[in-house]
Amino acid sequence: MSASGGTKAIVAALGANLAIAVAKFVAFAFSGSSSMLAEGVHSIADSGNQGLLLLGGKKAKREATPEHPFGYGRERYIYGFLVSIVLFTIGGVFALYEGYEKIKHPHEVEHWYWPVGVLVFAIIAEGFSFRTAIKESNEIRGKLTWSQFVRRAKAPELPVVLLEDFGALVGLVLALGGVGLSLITGDGVWDGIGTICIGVLLVLIALVLAAETKSLLLGEAADADQVAKIREALVDGETVTSLIHMRTLHLGPEELLVAAKVAVQHDDTAAEVARAIDAAEARVREAVPIARVIYLEPDILRTTTSA
Repeated sequence: MSASGGTKAIVAALGANLAIAVAKFVAFAFSGSSSMLAEGVHSIADSGNQGLLLLGGKKAKREATPEHPFGYGRERYIYGFLVSIVLFTIGGVFALYEGYEKIKHPHEVEHWYWPVGVLVFAIIAEGFSFRTAIKESNEIRGKLTWSQFVRRAKAPELPVVLLEDFGALVGLVLALGGVGLSLITGDGVWDGIGTICIGVLLVLIALVLAAETKSLLLGEAADADQVAKIREALVDGETVTSLIHMRTLHLGPEELLVAAKVAVQHDDTAAEVARAIDAAEARVREAVPIARVIYLEPDILRTTTSA
């Protein structure tokens, strides 16, 4: 994911959520709808999400230091994890609590036109944000399905914004349904049921994102196509005769570490081996530009050497 593409989607979501949050709290103040209160907190949480993602992107650009020799690329994973766990879960638990209280102590929705009008506005605004996230994701998604893209993306920002906007749209529909049924039946319990459904949705999204960002934090290897390109680039058949073994690790969304043991000719001089290693590194960087940290160990291939 390019930094500009991710930032565009984040800023679009941030602007939409701030505007929606204000509208929802105004609607809650006039109508007393718990769905509106839960949705308002959801939008505030979403705005905080985008703020954390922007902060993580900024911190990740810091130069490497002796204490952190591989840089700060994983800051983006850390802030993505904070978004998935803290903000989404807090929003979900709050909505579950508000829904429970509404069902336990229901009251009629007042000034129905406020929540309905705000929900329609919010659906339009969230739809715009979701469209931006889809457009940015399509530029890098390739032939992957949406579920594959969310699972395999090395940059956390777009999957987070996609699931966040999707959850927001579904939550708005649930809130609209809860308010609508409360108005039709005159029973405020439906508003509480809609609020609980919103809470369950947010918790489920939090669990999905937590699982994906946890995998990134633990350290993921390069994609299969990138691994194949690196393998092909390492071996030239002359000075580097074969690849003995290799490991790859993402230091950040756009920085890859490659460590490999390669076989060289047994009668090559030290100077020839050094030139072969330099040439192999150059080929790898040309084939996979994000392979920025490369460690190659030359060895003599023996029949007893395990791959």
